[in-house]
This record gives sequence, C-alpha cells and structure tokens, in this order.
Amino acid sequence: MDTQPRTLGELLQTPSYAGRKPFDGQIRLVQDEVRDNLTRKLRSGEELFPGVVGYDDTVIPQLVNALLARQNFILLGLRGQAKSRILRAITGLLDDYVPVIDGVDMPDDVLNPVGAEGKHLLEAHGLELPIRWLPRADRYVEKLATPDVTVADLIGDVDPIKAARLGTSLGDVRSMHFGLLPRANRGIFAVNELADLAPKVQVALFNILQEGDVQIKGYPIRLELDVMLVFSANPEDYTARGKIVTPLKDRIGSEIRTHYPTDVRLGMNITAQEAVRDGSVTVPEFIAELIEEIAFQAREDGRVDKLSGVSQRLPISLMEVAAANAERRSLVSGDAPVTRVSDVYAGLPAITGKMELEYEGELKGADQVAKDIIRKAAGAVFARRYGNANTRDLEKWFDQGNVLRFPQGGETAAAVQAAEQVPNLSELAQEVAQSSDDAVRVAAAEFVLEGLYGRKKLSRAEEIYAAPEPELKRERGGRWN
Repeated sequence: MDTQPRTLGELLQTPSYAGRKPFDGQIRLVQDEVRDNLTRKLRSGEELFPGVVGYDDTVIPQLVNALLARQNFILLGLRGQAKSRILRAITGLLDDYVPVIDGVDMPDDVLNPVGAEGKHLLEAHGLELPIRWLPRADRYVEKLATPDVTVADLIGDVDPIKAARLGTSLGDVRSMHFGLLPRANRGIFAVNELADLAPKVQVALFNILQEGDVQIKGYPIRLELDVMLVFSANPEDYTARGKIVTPLKDRIGSEIRTHYPTDVRLGMNITAQEAVRDGSVTVPEFIAELIEEIAFQAREDGRVDKLSGVSQRLPISLMEVAAANAERRSLVSGDAPVTRVSDVYAGLPAITGKMELEYEGELKGADQVAKDIIRKAAGAVFARRYGNANTRDLEKWFDQGNVLRFPQGGETAAAVQAAEQVPNLSELAQEVAQSSDDAVRVAAAEFVLEGLYGRKKLSRAEEIYAAPEPELKRERGGRWN
C-alpha cells in the first residue's frame, strides 16, 4: 500500500481504487461494505466461506440472509460446530484495505469520524489529514466472554492521567481509554460464549450499539460506532452457566443454529481437512470411516451427556493420534505406516477427553465407555459396507473352539500368516482393502474381525479373537442374523 494516498486530499483526488470509486463523500458503513462484497461474490459464484463444510443447505443460507439484511447475528450451537470459524470467515467479505485516520487509538473513517480525536484532527488538518490503510485482517476483534469481563474491558474506562494531560473533564470522551469494542470501529467485533458475560456488561454492549451512549463511572459517554457485532453461544448456557439478557437478545437481528455433520461422509471430509498428520502415513478409507463413526456413536450413546455434545474435534484428534501411533509402530518395526484398528484403540486419550459422561458412564469409566463406542462403531461401519458378506465359514471356525491371536504390533508378516489360518478371512480382507499392499490387507483383516466383534459375532480380549460368549450368542441369534 506504499503507493496509495497518504492524506485526505490525495485520497479524494484518486479517481478509483480496487475498480470502483468508494471515496465520493458518501458514508459506507461496515454492514454496507459486507453486503456489497457478498452481493458481488454471489453473482460471480465465488465460495463464500472457505473451509466451512456441511452447512450449504442449512446455516449458510440463513447467514447470507442476515448479512444481506445488514443485521448483527448470533450463532447458537454445541461445541465443535465451527462457530468461531464462521465468525472469522466474515472478514473475507470486507474490502482488502480501508483508509482510516492516522494517529488515533480508534480506527476512524476519514470522511465521517465518530471519535473526538478524529473529529479534532479532521478539523485541524482538513485535506492534509494524515491517513493510513487498514488491512481486513486487522479489522476483526474477538473476545472470549468470561464472567470476569468488565465494561472497561469492552467499552473503556476514564483515564484521569489522560484527562489531566489534555486539560479536559473526566466526563469528556477524550479522557477515555478505549476498550476492545471502540478499537473495532470500522470492523467486526465478535464475542464468543456471549451468555457468560455479566448482565451489566451485556446491557452496556447493546446500549453503545443501539443508542450510542453508555455510562462509565457515572459519566455519560457517547460513541456512535460503526461496528458489525457478531456473537456465538452454546444454547445450554441459557440454563447452565449464564443467560443472554432479554433486551440484548431482542436487539440481535438473527439467531442462527449450527449443527454437527448430518452424515458420516460429511464428517470425514471435515476431519480430512482439519487433521494434521504426516503425509507418509496411509489411512485406509474404512479406518477413516470408523474414526468418524465413533463420533456419531458417541453422540447417540446414552452414557454421554448430550447437552454438552461431542465435538467434531474428537474425530480430528483421533485421526491425528491414530496416524501418529501407526507412524511410531512403523519406526520401530520398519513396516509400512498404515493405520489399523489397534491404532484407533491407541487413540483412547483423544476420545475420553472429548466426552462429558452421565452418571452411568462415570460408574463404568471413560476408557471402557470409549472402548464400547469403538466396538459399536466398527460393527456399524462393517454392517454398512459389508453387511451382505458371507462370513459363515469364518464364524464356524471360531464356533468350533478355535481362537486367533492377531498381532497388534508392527509384525505385518506375522499378521498375514495369522489371517491365513481363518477360513475366508484373507479373501474378505482383500475385498475390503482393494490393495496388494500387505500392510493395508492386514489393516483390512483386523477391521473385519473388529466389525464381527462389533456385531457380537465374535468375542475379543486384547489380541485374542474367539467365538462369542454364550450370552452374546443368544443376543446374536435374536438380533443380528
């Protein structure tokens, strides 16, 4: 931006900028700017919110409507539903750069300043008013709400030293030390977990935005800010930790509900996009689907608190840990790094920390609940993908009293040998793997065994697979076949 105008006079003489003439003396509020850029993107078919997956038919249309209507809005949803990512993505609808008055704490419009300092500088310098160019990244201010956040943090406080230096009264707006909200002028101010703010702070928020005034230590302060205000909150906060005060809720234009992925394939796309892992580790698709199904099963499990939700961070973290375990196994054994079911079990720490348990779950223990969910997920994925596969010979072999020790370590050759003992297991593994790579076929064989265990057609204890226990046989006869 070194070649751009540095004074108001130069700016007004610039015929165009970024292909248009924004500096024509007309007031252009942040909401207008967002609307203009959103309209342009809709017409050209550009992607509106890169990285936000699974909301094309639900959240995104409601969000677009709110932005076209120039409304402030709130995103309500459980944890791990991309609320913060959506709020930050709104900055993509701002101009690349905007001119603001240089030398003031609060970014202020060069043609229509709202702050006392900006007004004074414009009056003093006229066309020689110094300006600077504010990039869109610096026009987004985010605050995580906590009960100890004060009005001074968000709006500002009287600064006696500043008042003495300027020779003003304490009630003069020029004596203020600005908080986060005024410093977000000409931009977007986001508040995460809105319900956690104390009621008096919430009142100050809507007062400064709607009426343009607020009382600080008994002094009335007036600031007609140009800010787009966006919020996020967990819907359960209304009854759990805090509550959004009615006047503020009434002044928020749109309330938009977010949600978890509606199907496993969408969840897999999100996890693949977000998980950070070594590119040399192969994650077969059936393992990726198993990892995603674990989150879906956890959200339905009666031992997991549904009000807290099961974050999408669970499959993301689990994918990373499972891939890391496969890499560690590969480094020790020298075999190809391919993620297996045993690596998913090694990722228990990535599961237990993402679930809030009900009383029944607490009694059983987080690790056991997580293992049960992995088993159910394996059964569900196997049934969905290979429910019609002929496993009678395999099951009969186990029913005859045979047991299989399937190596969980990096012994690929030993695992291939073990799989060949069981009738039809190698053929099923090849069908699942669709690969000639022994490491992938071993992963597929273990997945088949775990899938049958999940459907209660086998029993399992560590590395040992065997016929189902008598009670499981009865259940299997009644429900699974």
